[in-house]
Amino acid sequence: MNPRVLAAVGATAVALVIGASFVFGGDSDPAPAAANPSVPATSSSVGDAPAPTTAPTPDLPNRGPHPELLEIDGWLQSDVTSLEELRGKVVAVQFWTFACRNCRATIPHMQELHERYGNQDFEIVGIHAPEFDYEAEVPNIEEAAAELGVTWPIVLDTKKRTFHSWQEGPTAHWPRIYLLDRDGNIRYDHIGEGRYAETDAAVQALLAEPS
Repeated sequence: MNPRVLAAVGATAVALVIGASFVFGGDSDPAPAAANPSVPATSSSVGDAPAPTTAPTPDLPNRGPHPELLEIDGWLQSDVTSLEELRGKVVAVQFWTFACRNCRATIPHMQELHERYGNQDFEIVGIHAPEFDYEAEVPNIEEAAAELGVTWPIVLDTKKRTFHSWQEGPTAHWPRIYLLDRDGNIRYDHIGEGRYAETDAAVQALLAEPS
């Protein structure tokens, strides 16, 4: 082959390789988990619970007392029968249903909160508001809780009266988490997945408030 043709082919190949490196290089890679404030750090731990992630404390305005639990069908995994019995503790109230993919995705973080702060006047209450009929069956809820590692108290909100009364407006959400201070006031509200480091920081701040 003509040397000039060979040189042209070689130059073209080099250009293609360089071009490919810009298309598939580091700028298109996702950021590492530690750089994402929604992903809890897991590089260190205290005891059995992962160390809390450092994050700015969010605003925690006092939104007033939490609404009542309306027409619930009882509690699972607890001797508690009302939120009032948990006064003096910081309480994370999460609306969920076991077949909800987004709800399931939050459970590892809820487990971390429970392990990290469970001996520091902190409790989780999962208000189970079923979307489908089979999610309303207590044996199915118990089986799902065991499978998913949900060990905290569960409120059975079968008719979804509490689900809708707490979430004013045309749309109610799974999952949704509220943080209650020691006096039972709503201080934090987050819809959906994510903001795990922020939620952790909010729990820390509420626990640090004088009782």
